[in-house]
Amino acid sequence: MTTSVEQTQPAQTGAVAFTARERWVLLVASAWLVIGLQLDAYAHATTPELETFWTPWHGVLYSGIAASGFTLLWIMRSRLPGVPTYQSVLALPNALRIPLAGMAFLLVGGGVDTLWHNVFGIERDMEIFVSPSHEFIILGMVLVAMGPALMLATGPERRLSVGGGFLVAISTLFSALPVHIYSLHASSIGFRHLGSGNETVPIFSPDAQLVHGYVFSTILLLLPFVIIGRRWPLPIGLPSILVAVIAVLMHLMFDSKDPWWPALAVAGAAFVIELVLRIVTPLVPLSANLRWLLFGLIAPPATWGTLLLVGKIQEGSTGFNIHMITGLLTLTALTGAATVLVARSVQHLPE
Repeated sequence: MTTSVEQTQPAQTGAVAFTARERWVLLVASAWLVIGLQLDAYAHATTPELETFWTPWHGVLYSGIAASGFTLLWIMRSRLPGVPTYQSVLALPNALRIPLAGMAFLLVGGGVDTLWHNVFGIERDMEIFVSPSHEFIILGMVLVAMGPALMLATGPERRLSVGGGFLVAISTLFSALPVHIYSLHASSIGFRHLGSGNETVPIFSPDAQLVHGYVFSTILLLLPFVIIGRRWPLPIGLPSILVAVIAVLMHLMFDSKDPWWPALAVAGAAFVIELVLRIVTPLVPLSANLRWLLFGLIAPPATWGTLLLVGKIQEGSTGFNIHMITGLLTLTALTGAATVLVARSVQHLPE
């Protein structure tokens, strides 16, 4: 999906330019941080009897917090006076203030998490996804991982180079992945993919939860592309690669013992949908906003419809009746369109 760069999204003015070295070092540090979360999530998913805070996976996670913190201090050293003040910190560009806020959440969440486990024990099942310390850690990861892409966005470039596209892709991946992991209980990526087969679906049931999972996953998968598309035209392959990587990683962490067809179906659908839209949209004389709206309407039901179709072929049934299938696909189409409308309507706030 391509779109013209919006003139309402100017690069920040008056801010000290960020060097490529600063962006890439922060990218490595944030990747270290999120990979620690992935390892910890995989360990808990495959070894439920873990009963200690002192694990190698926590070691990777918390050393990643330290690496990210020191990296941000290194980046800020030339942008703050010798004796930093509250005003001088607030005067930093958003590309630094947002990761800095993330680091604050990480430090608070990490400190509380150590105490929390020692006092109340190790969280299990749903407890993992609502523990206060975990919520702070996830939020902090997302904000820190956004840093490299935000730094690049402060520059004047109106199109992403190959290196810039790679940096934005990795930064976006490590920003979105923690939310996918943390929302596993309400996700159709790496969790449930088909209904139970009950003809009537009760309101409060795993099937009903799965419907909400498709809706939430639609928003979470679509939103990063809409946000990136407000600043630059999307590089070819970026949407499909990000969807495919997230689907594969979520399956690897939580469903690795089960068949791979759900993750591969989502990945394959993403590639085909992008290819078709790349070919068709330049031939249709529509405005950028209308193209994005059609993208939001078409991509989600096409992706989930592919998943359900492959599920029927593999399992013999989708587990849903015709009312559920058609309603679900319609709901994801409306959700995708609403996501585009909201994300593209948010106004830029000047520094």
